[in-house]
Amino acid sequence: MTTVKEQLQAVIKAQPDDASYEEIMRALAFDRMIARGMADSRAGRVIDNSEMERKIRRWQD
Repeated sequence: MTTVKEQLQAVIKAQPDDASYEEIMRALAFDRMIARGMADSRAGRVIDNSEMERKIRRWQD
């Protein structure tokens, strides 16, 4: 199992040498969102597509 520090280092190392601070921060945030989504999925914290569609429609009102 890798530590949080190792995970962050891997994301940063995967960025090109000329990556900006903002690009690196976006990559770190994206990686975190994916990790959280995967954890939610494994824990069964999911909704079906029809429920998500209803939620999106409410946001648009």
